[in-house]
Amino acid sequence: MEYSQLEPKVIWKNFEALNSVPRPSKKEEKVIQFIKQFGENLGLPTTVDEVGNVIITKPATPGMENRTPIVMQSHLDMVCQKNNDVDFDFETQGIQMYVDGDWVRAKGTTLGADNGLGVATIMSILESNDIAHPELEALFTIDEETGMTGALALKPGQLKGEILLNLDTEEDDEIDIGCAGGVDVTASAKFELQETKGETFKIEIKGLKGGHSGMDIHKGLGNSNKLLGRFLFEGLDNQIQLISIDGGSLRNAIPREAKAVISVENSKDFCSKTEQLKSDILEEFASIEKDLVINIEKTDSSEQAISAEDSKKTIFAINAAHNGVFRMSPDVEGLVEASNNVARIELKNGEIKILNLTRSSVESTKWEVAHQLKSAFESNSLRTEFGGSYPGWKPKPDAEIIKVMTELYESNFGEKPMVVACHAGLECGIIGANYPKMEMVSFGPTIKGAHSPDERASISSTQKFWKYTQEILKNIPLKN
Repeated sequence: MEYSQLEPKVIWKNFEALNSVPRPSKKEEKVIQFIKQFGENLGLPTTVDEVGNVIITKPATPGMENRTPIVMQSHLDMVCQKNNDVDFDFETQGIQMYVDGDWVRAKGTTLGADNGLGVATIMSILESNDIAHPELEALFTIDEETGMTGALALKPGQLKGEILLNLDTEEDDEIDIGCAGGVDVTASAKFELQETKGETFKIEIKGLKGGHSGMDIHKGLGNSNKLLGRFLFEGLDNQIQLISIDGGSLRNAIPREAKAVISVENSKDFCSKTEQLKSDILEEFASIEKDLVINIEKTDSSEQAISAEDSKKTIFAINAAHNGVFRMSPDVEGLVEASNNVARIELKNGEIKILNLTRSSVESTKWEVAHQLKSAFESNSLRTEFGGSYPGWKPKPDAEIIKVMTELYESNFGEKPMVVACHAGLECGIIGANYPKMEMVSFGPTIKGAHSPDERASISSTQKFWKYTQEILKNIPLKN
């Protein structure tokens, strides 16, 4: 199907073109060139900074010269997740899309609507001849999903706009005015290997929904790494030795799959306990994880394992690591203040790494969670490192652009929008650190299942979003 035939045609045309270009985080060379060429082909001033952020400027349309200059911002990279049975290379292939009723989906992979629909919308404004807007800087950042290094590299004075419109929110009835900060917490160790002393088993967990480790963290979804840890714990009385673990993938995605190969001396007792645990877990998650599959079977392995004592320490560390909501905000009803995602566990040849993403809208509780994780890991002989820390975005609810957008939403759609802060990590907080006087707001079309192969974008919501965006642009406040 030609997606350019969907309404609004211009957005879906640009989204289809964007999705033909590979754009994994930290490997955005092709999409940087794509956007650079797009701006240059329009004859608009186009620059690429030293890290790869692209800025395209466009003058105000006639009659809009006295309005406040704006920045429209989205990120170029996408989360790359696929189902295990899907053969797909995100570095060389374009996303394979299809229409399912009101939804656009991808065939077994993430869709890239996060934040590709925002990028496509800005492209549509840049190439338009009949949409009113003030002086405009289109800012396309890199590497939002795995470190926000593009936003972090922006320098003071690089942008001239005084209002920033971030197009990275995923519910079309929300106006976001604040977000969580985050920090990467990584635990690691290297253990000596030895011959195994028992029978070898493979434990596999799959079929979980996964999802966004910020926006979906409160939903009670299964985390494959933590579920695997529960099965490993059942082997502690039976001289368990860990051979390998492979669970999860990206820090910002709730892990959907995990597997471990282990050696167990008293296999009869182990099998009895884990079968009961399997039954318990399937019952626990019956209402929310209907496709959960847990397999425990004997297997052959000639690989060496780490000792029973080192295995015990590792299993304790996995089980002690906090996962999920840590604290709800006492100030904003329904907002997760702090959380952690035990995102990735890899044990191979005696080396283990446990990757976490800790988020909080309050800096002090962000570090409280991070230090609690450090305590859990280092008390079990794993080294802990912090990295990629970025600040949250403190709301300014009295900003004029928020009042304008709230009134426009109500007049156009007959209801009040939700003016909220979110538990995702948006780039606004980082940008705001260098541009403290800039008014900022985030909004976007409805996208479900972001960061998972179930990601889907609503066609009707995109139509609503496009109408709203045009109304906002022509009602930007006058210059001070």
